[in-house]
Amino acid sequence: MTFITETVISCPHCGHQAQETMPIDACVYFYECLSCKTLLKPLAGDCCVFCSYSPVKCPPLQQSKSCCM
Repeated sequence: MTFITETVISCPHCGHQAQETMPIDACVYFYECLSCKTLLKPLAGDCCVFCSYSPVKCPPLQQSKSCCM
């Protein structure tokens, strides 16, 4: 099965966008905005910062698997 690993993460504080590669075997709980240095954390109900701040869900969820086990 193939899945998307490249996505754009957007900072909700300053609007900065950055192209990032999502790991296929780990969750990313924290992400520091490259522009304003705000530390992003997953929103309530999301498993990682990619699920919260990018248009693409993380690879485990793309595969209909449980994320971050």
